[in-house]
Amino acid sequence: MDYKIVFFDVDGTLVNYEDGCIEESTRKAIQQLKNKGIRIVAATGRPLSMCQDLRKIGIETFITANGAYVKHQDQVIHKISIAADIVQKVKAFADDNKQSLSFFTEQLSMNSVKEPATLKAMQETLSLLEFPAINEDILKQEVYLMCLYVDEEIEKKYTSQFPQLLFKRWHPYITNVLQHDISKSIAVQAVLDYFKLTPQEALAFGDGDNDIDMLEQVGFGVAMGNGSEALKNVANFITKKSTEGGIDYALRELQII
Repeated sequence: MDYKIVFFDVDGTLVNYEDGCIEESTRKAIQQLKNKGIRIVAATGRPLSMCQDLRKIGIETFITANGAYVKHQDQVIHKISIAADIVQKVKAFADDNKQSLSFFTEQLSMNSVKEPATLKAMQETLSLLEFPAINEDILKQEVYLMCLYVDEEIEKKYTSQFPQLLFKRWHPYITNVLQHDISKSIAVQAVLDYFKLTPQEALAFGDGDNDIDMLEQVGFGVAMGNGSEALKNVANFITKKSTEGGIDYALRELQII
């Protein structure tokens, strides 16, 4: 198949899951794809502001906030925002109950509740070593995603308090808080539509359960060797770990570069 676009998850895929760095073999593979005229998209749970290292290797299209905000160069091509009154109510409830809540605009910020378990989860999922800033003006901004840092038992308090909202857990200590459903697959389709491409012309790489729908949305899905078993079960190909040059290995084995 003559693939014209490749979607890459970031943390644990493009970015080494052990030290948060981009392998040299990955940098070279990205450049080879670009030289062949193949479009490259980063699809991540990160906010856009945390994608600067990816811009430096030539990526111009970003699916961020787990699919809630998509931008190609300076053009916003897809976004799903949360109503300001909902942001206010969830924030007030989290503040009162002393639970951490993060907000995704193009930046990442959070409320004032800073717990060790929250930072550990942020490190595991976003490679953060310190808490993001507190944004006092968050209620005046357009928020695309909120992440609540609690276990499943405490989450029940929120589902009871806010039955109209969606709570999508993607980490043992993180659940997305949504007004409308978001996913990487919805965002992938928006990108394909923007570039007038079909799913069969697309390839995707991922490592986590939140990449399953993305791999299922495209013509060919690759799971990293460090990926979850659930993802490997839906993948068309399982490559080496991100620490072992897994992206370069797969692209060569599939004769794409």
